[in-house]
Amino acid sequence: MDIISNNLVEESTDTIDAAFEDLFKAHFKGLHAYAYTIVKNEVIAEEIVQSIFLKLWEKRSNLTIHTSIKAFLYRSVYNESLNYHKREKVKFTFQQHEVYTRGNELDDDSSNRVQLKELEVQLQRALNKLPEGCRTIFQMSRFEDLKYREIADHLNISIKTVENQMGKALRILRTELVDFLPLLFLIVNFYQL
Repeated sequence: MDIISNNLVEESTDTIDAAFEDLFKAHFKGLHAYAYTIVKNEVIAEEIVQSIFLKLWEKRSNLTIHTSIKAFLYRSVYNESLNYHKREKVKFTFQQHEVYTRGNELDDDSSNRVQLKELEVQLQRALNKLPEGCRTIFQMSRFEDLKYREIADHLNISIKTVENQMGKALRILRTELVDFLPLLFLIVNFYQL
């Protein structure tokens, strides 16, 4: 009986592998062309499509698709391409800030170090003022780069609770760090990339 059940598992795994490979072959070129129209870069477009298929493979056992697989794949590529543009925009803004900062570095290098150190101290104080659960959710979102759904699943809470706690954390941090918000925004978003 054990040999029979092992063979069935191997056959079903082979079937899933083959079906996934067929899905990849059937849609890769079209998805790549679509991603290219958005990001205007062959290599990035290829990476986006590959990452979509990787995520699909990793989440295959608990993924529920409410549309056609083709619509799901194209929507995923679209969203990932937009996320790529957002990340690039933040990188550019940070680079511009760096150019500006380095341009003034000779004049106020020690001032920048003092300001950064002060920001670190104020950020730690502000984080310590957050309630423990709120702080945990904020750190998982901003420093571990987890999505709200992943945080909710990890902590066994609802997505709405995650959203509420993030809103609360951001309100408190905004109040506590009002003098550092432009610099903090650049740093937090840069480290998410």
